[in-house]
Amino acid sequence: MTRDAFLQLVDSALASIPSRFRDAIVNVAIVVEDQPNAAQLAEVDATSDETLLGLYEGIPLPERGWAHGNTLPDKVTLFQRPIENASEDDDDIVVAIGETLIHELGHYFGLSEEEIEEIEERYWRGEGDDE
Repeated sequence: MTRDAFLQLVDSALASIPSRFRDAIVNVAIVVEDQPNAAQLAEVDATSDETLLGLYEGIPLPERGWAHGNTLPDKVTLFQRPIENASEDDDDIVVAIGETLIHELGHYFGLSEEEIEEIEERYWRGEGDDE
């Protein structure tokens, strides 16, 4: 799949996540790379044979001090090849991107893994918007 086609699916996936989640995102860049590099894998203690679909890099909102500002955006990276490899078709890619965005943005919001998993479950059940 071309990068442009994948980016269109990213737009579709972003539109599918809960609006209260999507609308609260401030100063976050969502970027796409082909594969995670060695430094990104090391950041999450993953090996090269593990699948990493996305990565949040930044300071979670609850950890920011009063002087936080005038900084580069936090970054959510989506890894195109692993997402494509884990998906059967374009609809499946949109779901994988959506779930990955929810997970990585959950880190941005400072949510625990349990809270993120609960949101992902609601997303899978189609209860995504305004729940």
